[in-house]
Formats: sequence, C-alpha cells, structure tokens
Amino acid sequence: MLIISSKDNQNIKNTVKLKKSAKYRKQSGLFLAEGLRVCFDAMLSGAKIETLFVTENASQKHFEKYNQLSEYAGKTFVVTPELFSIISDTQTPQGFLCVIKALDKTKQFDTIKNGGKFLALDNVQDPNNLGTILRSAEAFGISGVVMSSDCCDIYSPKVVRGSMGAVFRLPFIIYPTIAQFLNDNPALNSYAAVVDSKAQSITDICFTEPCVAVVGNEGNGLKDETIIACNNKITIPMKGKAESLNASTAASIIIWEMIR
Repeated sequence: MLIISSKDNQNIKNTVKLKKSAKYRKQSGLFLAEGLRVCFDAMLSGAKIETLFVTENASQKHFEKYNQLSEYAGKTFVVTPELFSIISDTQTPQGFLCVIKALDKTKQFDTIKNGGKFLALDNVQDPNNLGTILRSAEAFGISGVVMSSDCCDIYSPKVVRGSMGAVFRLPFIIYPTIAQFLNDNPALNSYAAVVDSKAQSITDICFTEPCVAVVGNEGNGLKDETIIACNNKITIPMKGKAESLNASTAASIIIWEMIR
C-alpha cells in the first residue's frame, strides 16, 4: 500500500486521462471502474486490476472487501478525498476506483456458429443508454452484444458504472459496421428494429437460434445499409402518441421478447 498526496503524481495524471479520453483508453489498453460493487465485480469476474485507488475512510468502512481487492490488485494507492474527487467520475464518490486491463471477449463469439441469441447496436451514442442495455442483456441471458465501431466507448466510466458489472461478464465484440458483421455471419436470422407500421410486430416473432436483433442510434435509428443487411424488420407496437422509444428501453423490450 502506497500513499499519494499530490495531484501532480503521474499515477493521478494517467488516471485522469483514462477518465476523460477514449483515445487514451484505447492506446493504453486500460479503463476505469468506480464504486465498491463494480470494482468487486471486476475481481470476481477475473478482470486484471492493475491499480486500486482508495480513500482511507473507504478502506476502513469496507475493511474486508478492501483487503480482498488490495491483495488482488497489482498495486494499491491510498489517496485523500480531494485527490479521489479528481480521478472520480461521480458526484458522490464511494472511495474505490480501479484501473483495469481491457477485456478480450472476441473468442467467446465462436458460439455464433453453434447458436445463440445476440443483440447488435448500430451507432448507439449515449453512455447511459449503452450501460443500461448491457445490464439488461446480461440480466436476461443474451448470448452476446455486437457494437459498431461508431458506438460510444464501452470503456467509458459511465458505461462501466451503468452496466453494473455486466461489461465484465457479457461477451461483446466491436465490428467496423453492423452491416459487415451481418454479411460475415449469413447464418444468423437478423431482425432490424424499426419504426414502421409495415414491419412485423415483435410480439408475433419466434426468435429461433442463431439470431440477432439490431437496435439503432437514439435519434436516427438504423443506417439504411444495416436495414438492408437484415433478413427481417420488426417493430414494437405502441398505443400512445410517442413516435419512438428510448434506445435502452427499446433494447430491453426486444431482449425480453427474444429470451422469453
């Protein structure tokens, strides 16, 4: 255990960069997880925790879990509440933050050849939406999530925190485009989620494996090339006056219908 008392410490500076910059997260192959539960989930899931930052008060309040995390992490730094607020991405920090090595989930997607029910995300931009979608996907048992490269960064602190640990447990892969993914996996029964009265109602669909449902951008929906690459168009029937649903809400409904 080491103590850091200066904001000019290089470990603090690097952690701030990881918090703010998706480019730096990609270059370094590292990302942040904040909060006791999320950090503990990372450990239980076997993620490689390179550094643990903790305040003295948090380490005393959660002594047993702090000891487990500290023993598991490559190194541990105790910082003041003021320093922790600099590296934290929350308004009310819990005093636990981990620097974690990026996850490699690519091999898990070999299951596509043998079956499974997948969710694909086309240019989803809101980190809160992505975190919620990952949480729902893991909770209901989706086989994996495919993301286009123009989705927001899955390693954004908001995504990691919002996923409530799902990012550590759920297989995912990032593809240049969802259209390319679909073209590379023609055996998948693919369903484009659209707002279209001519599309099939999701309640009338029998999602047979292997299959993938595709959800689009919050404002613009699916790209034309993505819709063309899909075998089917599906829609969520609505009785109210809303033109569409929030991306995470739509995804959660689709996931439920796929799995039930």
